[in-house]
Amino acid sequence: MSISSEERKRVIVDQLKLDGRVKVPELSLRFAVSEETVRRDLLLLEREGLAKRVYGGAVPSKQTNYEPPYLQRQKEKAQEKERIGRAAAALISSGDTIAIDVGTTTLELAKAISGCERLTVLTNSLAVAYHLMESLNGGRFTGKIIVIGGELNPEQQSMSGTMAERMISQFRVDKAFISVGGVSPNRGVSDYDLGETGMSRRMAEAAGQTIVLADDSKLNKEAFVEIVPLRNVHTIVSNVAAPREWAQTLRAHRLQWTVAN
Repeated sequence: MSISSEERKRVIVDQLKLDGRVKVPELSLRFAVSEETVRRDLLLLEREGLAKRVYGGAVPSKQTNYEPPYLQRQKEKAQEKERIGRAAAALISSGDTIAIDVGTTTLELAKAISGCERLTVLTNSLAVAYHLMESLNGGRFTGKIIVIGGELNPEQQSMSGTMAERMISQFRVDKAFISVGGVSPNRGVSDYDLGETGMSRRMAEAAGQTIVLADDSKLNKEAFVEIVPLRNVHTIVSNVAAPREWAQTLRAHRLQWTVAN
């Protein structure tokens, strides 16, 4: 016996508070109703100001400017981030000079780097540097790692601040891999932490190509601080295809979209 629309809406609101996002196919299976019925429930919740519809589901109507702690984020969408990391690593060629910023998805990229020779990596992430060191010592790739110094952020396991931004501005790299809090056609690429955002922006400015790593929970989402507009992004790597409403934006900015299978 299916539950009423009001009961479904209550459950959806509770799940939004807990997970920060709901997906139409999952709700359809959970409630044993059609996806169209779920979409009508989400439309009603949006009209009531309790949810905001996005591609494939909904998020809370009031986006938070708070980002969960680094170790907690590592557990969220772990499989999706791993796939994105592998797909992003495939974009790296021998002889490249690359920059990798702080994030749980860019950490998966660092773990996936293999088979490259004469690779130079700049990073302000201590976690990324550690895994790259292990790979370098294990012969998974050859090259060198440059750790950007600055003020230590224990929560993010990173280095940032004026000194770090000044240091990164001295370099020019082929590709910058950026992990984000949100990416949308209107706001571009954004994140939560002021210090980390400044470092990501400097990496993008130093790069011939800026490559954004974003799982589906980051799409059509706007975080606290803008990093770069989409016109300055070369490629987005995600676990899902580009939302249909993004088609015009992708064409206008000649933005490439890579799906991590």
